[in-house]
Amino acid sequence: MRYEKIANSFYRENRKKFAEKILPNSVAIFSTNDPLPTNADGTFGFVQNSTFFYLTGIDQEDGYLIIDKRKTPHREIIFVRETDEKIRVWEGEMLSKEEAREISGIENVEWSSEFWKIASGNLNDCLNIYTHLDLSQGKGSAFRSREKYLTALLKRKFQNKNFLNSSEIIDNLRVIKHPLEIIQIKKAVEITKLGFERAAKFLKAGIYEFELEAEISHEFYIQRSRNHAFQPIMASGKNACILHYISNNEICKSGDTILMDFGAEYGNYKADMTRVLPINGKFTERQAKVYQSVLDVMHAIKKQMVVGNTIENLKKETQNLIGKELIKLGICSRSELKIEPKTILKYFPHGVSHHLGLDVHDVGDRKRSLEAGMLLTLEPGIYIQEENLGIRLENDILITENGNEDLMKDIPLEIIEIENLMK
Repeated sequence: MRYEKIANSFYRENRKKFAEKILPNSVAIFSTNDPLPTNADGTFGFVQNSTFFYLTGIDQEDGYLIIDKRKTPHREIIFVRETDEKIRVWEGEMLSKEEAREISGIENVEWSSEFWKIASGNLNDCLNIYTHLDLSQGKGSAFRSREKYLTALLKRKFQNKNFLNSSEIIDNLRVIKHPLEIIQIKKAVEITKLGFERAAKFLKAGIYEFELEAEISHEFYIQRSRNHAFQPIMASGKNACILHYISNNEICKSGDTILMDFGAEYGNYKADMTRVLPINGKFTERQAKVYQSVLDVMHAIKKQMVVGNTIENLKKETQNLIGKELIKLGICSRSELKIEPKTILKYFPHGVSHHLGLDVHDVGDRKRSLEAGMLLTLEPGIYIQEENLGIRLENDILITENGNEDLMKDIPLEIIEIENLMK
C-alpha cells in the first residue's frame, strides 16, 4: 500500500464508541463511495467515503458495513468486493477476506454480492435503521451519492422501520482527533512542506501558474501522497483576490505576488496551507506591509485558539483586528468603519478557521467550544482588488490541553524566511 496503515485497534474503538451511542434494537448501515463516472466507461479516481474509512480503514469501492445492536454486545459485518476473473484481468486483486479482517479488525467478513441477503436478515426484526447522510457538506446539492441511494432503497424495502441519521453521532466522534490520526496528518504536513519548498525555488517570472502546481504535484507523488488534498490554488497578481481561483493558467509576472493554497493527502488525511511569495524573490514595500498586517493578525488569533473558545468568536475577533489593520494600511478610515462596519467584509470576506482531518473542510460545529484534540486551520487574509493584491496565510493548528500546537511551525512564514528561501 502507498501509505502506512493505522492499527486496526483505532477502527475497532471507533465502532465501539458509535455502537454505544445508538439506540437499542437498532442496525446501522454504512457504504463506500462509488467511483464517479466520466463519459463512456471512464471514471474519475476513486476517493473513499470518509465515514466508512473512519470506521473500517477499508480503502476500496463496493463495500458495506453493518453494526447490529439488536443485542449486547453489538455485532459487526463488513462486506468487500470479491475478485472475479474479469476484475483480476482489468483491475487486479481486490482485498481478500483475510486482508479486510486484518485492516478493519472485523472478524465477520462477507462478499458485497451477499449484502442484501444478509442485511435483510438483520433488518427484518429491528426497530431502528441508521443510515449515514452527510448533512455538513454540499447543502442543496442535487448529487445523489451512494449513501443517498442506499437510504432510498432501504426506506422502500423496510417501510415499517424508524429511520435515523448516524451523521451527528459520527461527526461528534470525528471532531476529536486520535493521536494515530495526528501522525497521519503530520505526514501530510511534512509532504506539503517539501512541495512548498520545491515550488519556492522553482518560482520565477515568466512561468505559468500551472507549472508551479506541477512542481508541487511531482514532489507529492514521490513522497507517497496520492494526490492534492483539494484542487490547488496558484493565484498570481489579481487572481489572488478570487478566493477559489483554480484555473492556474496565467503567467507569473515580475513585481506581482502569488498566493498558493494547497495541501497534501496522506492515507486519506489532509493538510491545508496557504503561503504568499514575491514572484521576483523580494516583496515590495507595500506588499510587505500588507503581508505583515495579515501575519500580525495570524499571530494574535493563534494565541486565542485554546480550549473553551469557538470558531465563531475567532472570526469576530479576526474581523476586529483586520479592521484595525485596514486603517493602518490607509485602506479605510476609522470613521468609515464606524459608520459601516461591514466594509471589512470587502477586504476579508471569508471565515478564519475550519475543522481539518479526513476532509479538508472536516465535520464539526463552528459554535461548539474548542476541545483538546480538535484540529483547525487558521487563515486570515486581506484582499485589495484595486491593487491586484491578495494576501492569505494559513497554518494547521492542533488544540491541546495547554494551548495549541502549530503543525506548520517549521514551514517558512515570516517575510525574511520567505525571501531567504527564494534566494
